[in-house]
Amino acid sequence: MIKPIELVIFDCDGVLVDSEHIAVRVDAMSLASLGWPLSEPEIIERFVGRSHADMITEIERHLGYRLPDGWEAEQRRLYREAMEAELTPVDGIVEALEHIQLPTCVASSTSHNGLRHTLGLTGLYTRFEGRIYSATEVANGKPAPDLFLHAARHMGFAPDVCAVVEDSRFGVQAARAAGMRVFGYCGGLTPAEWLHGPGTVVFEDMRDLPALVAKD
Repeated sequence: MIKPIELVIFDCDGVLVDSEHIAVRVDAMSLASLGWPLSEPEIIERFVGRSHADMITEIERHLGYRLPDGWEAEQRRLYREAMEAELTPVDGIVEALEHIQLPTCVASSTSHNGLRHTLGLTGLYTRFEGRIYSATEVANGKPAPDLFLHAARHMGFAPDVCAVVEDSRFGVQAARAAGMRVFGYCGGLTPAEWLHGPGTVVFEDMRDLPALVAKD
């Protein structure tokens, strides 16, 4: 018997804050400067939803050498400047949050400093303060289930009563591996076909989320 949902776990980038298109653009410029030109679709497929540490590991593996001193600091500066200039909440997410009556939290591949910054810029930080979890707290980032299991444990809920709202293939895989139901948001950069699979409802408009959660 499927148990009712008791906790909704939100990814951040691309689910709460409309940051993915900004980050992908910055990544494309930075990778080109290293001599690894990737298209935006290639970056989405390789990196969206993964932790910064995993991204760095893959870049260094491809290049065959460690990134130059200062590269990561420059990357963070570019992200911060672009986010401060352009970042907004995901369309419809504020309305969705106002209508979801269940407990909620955030579980993201982004660091706590990054989450405070982006959620703060969009006015969403206070909605989740004290209930925000980062991949920096666990051994393995998405697509491993560690982060979502960590969030559920700290929130006091079993995995089988949790639902995850995700927009990336790696995030959806992590939620399934954790034994949680998934709402795959395809209104951003990730194609819907990358999100479909067992235990997953794919949707395009965040305003539909409260009804989907209540029905599931």
